[in-house]
Amino acid sequence: MTTHLALLRGINVSGHNMMKMEVLKTTLEAVGFENVQTYIQSGNVFVDCTEENAASVGFKIKQEIFKAFGHEVPVVVIGKTDLEVCFANNPFLKEKEVDTKKLYVAFISKELKSDSINDLKISQFKPDEASIDASRIYIKYAVGAGKTRFDQKYIEKKLNVTATIRNWNTITQLLNIFENKN
Repeated sequence: MTTHLALLRGINVSGHNMMKMEVLKTTLEAVGFENVQTYIQSGNVFVDCTEENAASVGFKIKQEIFKAFGHEVPVVVIGKTDLEVCFANNPFLKEKEVDTKKLYVAFISKELKSDSINDLKISQFKPDEASIDASRIYIKYAVGAGKTRFDQKYIEKKLNVTATIRNWNTITQLLNIFENKN
């Protein structure tokens, strides 16, 4: 069995793509996922299954959400190692007195090229900052996520990918859940 973390984008936000996590849990269990566990209402779902390929797991979850809820929801699936690497490689954590409430990570559906940061033209969003590492974009917002145009929609459009963003507190909690599962 492999444990996967499915990060659903754009559910239960401002009355859009509403779904109760308990119903989602039951839906995924009914199609063979085991030990389904959700964390908060914004679409963080742990599943165990024999399938090791994250993209295949994401596709199946996306299909089941559409069948059960009628929502077309992008899904990015990651593993425990992805979160561990996320912690190890976040360049903003190395700064003295960094405010972790301003740190976010965009999880991307595919590995990015090292020059993808140029495509984002992050300098036009100063003082917000960003750094790319494989299939993650580390973000440090100067004011906050709600007051910037450097968001998931912008990232998706510029890089032609699926992206979903989580704040640092959520990422910390998700890693804790992963660690307690094993």
